[in-house]
Amino acid sequence: MAFLSSSFSFTQIFFVCLFCFFLVGSATLSPTFYASSCPKALSIIQTAVKAAVAKDKRMGASLVRLHFHDCFVNGCDASVLLDDTSSFTGEKTAGPNAGSLRGFDVIDEIKSQVERVCPNVVSCADIVTVASRDSVVALGGPSWTVPLGRRDSTTASLSTANSDLPGPASSLSNLISAFAKKGLNTKEMVALSGAHTIGQGRCTTFRARIYNDTNIDSAFATSLQSKCPKTGGDNNLAPLDASPEVFDIGYYKNLIIKKGLFHSDQELFNGGSTDSQVKTYSTSLATFFADFTSAMINMGNISPLTGSNGEIRTNCRKTNS
Repeated sequence: MAFLSSSFSFTQIFFVCLFCFFLVGSATLSPTFYASSCPKALSIIQTAVKAAVAKDKRMGASLVRLHFHDCFVNGCDASVLLDDTSSFTGEKTAGPNAGSLRGFDVIDEIKSQVERVCPNVVSCADIVTVASRDSVVALGGPSWTVPLGRRDSTTASLSTANSDLPGPASSLSNLISAFAKKGLNTKEMVALSGAHTIGQGRCTTFRARIYNDTNIDSAFATSLQSKCPKTGGDNNLAPLDASPEVFDIGYYKNLIIKKGLFHSDQELFNGGSTDSQVKTYSTSLATFFADFTSAMINMGNISPLTGSNGEIRTNCRKTNS
C-alpha cells in the first residue's frame, strides 16, 4: 500500500506493467527452448542436413533460401511449407517460389525423425531455421546460436509472397526498402545477400541481365549466353559464384569484377552506397562471417509465433485441423 500512496498514479503503474508484459513477451525465443522437452532435436536436424547436403551440395543453398522465403512472408512461421488444398491457397505457387523452391522433402524427413522421438514438440518453423544454419556450416560457413521456440502458422499469404520477396531484377533501392520493411537494415541486407555465395540460379532469373545489362563483364555474359539462350532453357543452371559449393566470399569478389549473376546482386556494387561494404567483405572472410551470422539471427526473429499462438504441426505440409 505504501507504493500506491507514492507519487505514481494508477495509470502510470498500469502502463509500466503493460510495458513489462510486452518486454517479457518479446524475449520468448531461447537457444535452450528444447533442452528438456526434446534434447535430441538439434542433433537430429544437424545429422539429417549433413546427409542431405552430402548427397546434393545445392541442397544447402536451397534450405537457406527456404528459410529466407519463409521469414519474409508474415514472419518465420513455416507458412511457406503449407501445400495448397481445395479450400486453402499456400505460398508455393507465388512467382518467387513456383518451380524454384526446394528442400521440402528434407524438412519432411527431419520432421518425421523428430516426431518419432518427441511428438508434438518441435515446430516446423524451428526446423527450417536450424536447418538453414546447419546448411551453412555443412558448406564450410560459420555457425551461430539459433534462438528457438517458434510455432507454426495455420495460414499463408500468396499475395504477400508475391509482393514482399525481392526478385533478381530488383534495384538497390528496391532491396533496401524490401529489407527495411522486415526490420533489417542496409548492412544486414548486404550481408544476407552473401548467401548467394552458394548454389545456382536458373536461366530465367538471369537472362535479362546477360543480354541487357551494361555493368557486366562481357566475357562473363558471353559464357552464360551459351547456357541461357534468349528463348528456351529457362531451367538451365549457372553457379552463383565460382565456388558454389563452398560458403566463402567468392560472391563479393565476383561483384567487384562485374560478375554478379543476378541484376540484384550487381546492384550492391554499382557506384552506390553499398560499394564499400562489398569491398570490405571481398577481402575479409571474418568480417563477412560475423555480420552474416548476426543478420541471420535477426532475420530468424522476424515476427515469430510464440506462446499459445499458432500450433506445432505434426505434418509440415498441412495444418493440424
